[in-house]
Amino acid sequence: MVRLHKVLAESGIGSRRKCEEIIQEGRVEVDGQFVTELGTSVDPAKQEIMVDGQRIRVRRKQYFILNKPVGVVSTNFDQAGRTRVIDLVPQDERLFTIGRLDRQSEGLIIITNDGELANHLAHPRYGVPKTYHVEVAGAVTVEEIKMIQNGVYIAEGFIKAESCRLKQKRGKSSILEIILREGKNREIRRLLAKVGHKVLRLKRVSIGPLKLGEVPAGAFRELKPSEVKALREASEAGSAKGAPKRKPAGRRTAGTSPASRLGKTTTKKGGTYRGGKKKSKKKTSQKPLVTESRRGQGRAVKQKQASKKKQMRRK
Repeated sequence: MVRLHKVLAESGIGSRRKCEEIIQEGRVEVDGQFVTELGTSVDPAKQEIMVDGQRIRVRRKQYFILNKPVGVVSTNFDQAGRTRVIDLVPQDERLFTIGRLDRQSEGLIIITNDGELANHLAHPRYGVPKTYHVEVAGAVTVEEIKMIQNGVYIAEGFIKAESCRLKQKRGKSSILEIILREGKNREIRRLLAKVGHKVLRLKRVSIGPLKLGEVPAGAFRELKPSEVKALREASEAGSAKGAPKRKPAGRRTAGTSPASRLGKTTTKKGGTYRGGKKKSKKKTSQKPLVTESRRGQGRAVKQKQASKKKQMRRK
């Protein structure tokens, strides 16, 4: 059973919010009965669903695995007219890619019309691992591998690999196996540039349990039901574990903590801290105001003058 508004959206009637409005307006019939209640569940394979008197056509879900070649773009809309990933797959439905690869990258990419699965596999909340084989210029040291795993800062924030291992050493290059659970734009290339290595070749070899295998470059095949099920289970398992913790977008220096920016002090055992520096309390004697000191001097002068006058009178 599936929510009615979701069935309508997947049939191309409109967005889910628009479909909810159509239901509330009383324009939807299920087995000859008008339905206006949101949250109604239906079985599109067994029930007749009509909108404005016309029966909807339930789209067949399609799933393909494709080995993207270098030079092909992942976007569905390209103003330059370059070859797109979806151009390599015959279409009788509107399809889109899951997990984009930049033009110079290659390897596994999923093509489907299942928006829910696409969101689960691509969103960082579900943490589905993606594995890449990356050839870089030069020899990669143990310290650099640790740096890749510990993470670095870029303009958009903090990035790091879930894991990184040296797969093979070549004459003037090294091949790494890198696993990501969330991906920013050109993340691997920027991560490796930070540690001083240029990417020569980048190939994605798996998404969750789905492996590229022996699919030739530019070729594709339809996914088996068991493979689609395994992808769903991988995304559900990632969702159960919770979203990965994200680090702040930039480094904080002394005096830039939220408390110091607001002028607040934090009391800790052994002293009071503000902006990361310890301030000791010093006892200082209270100085009189300037006006008070001047008044005191005036009284003293007057007393001296009065005592002199008394002495003169006695003489």
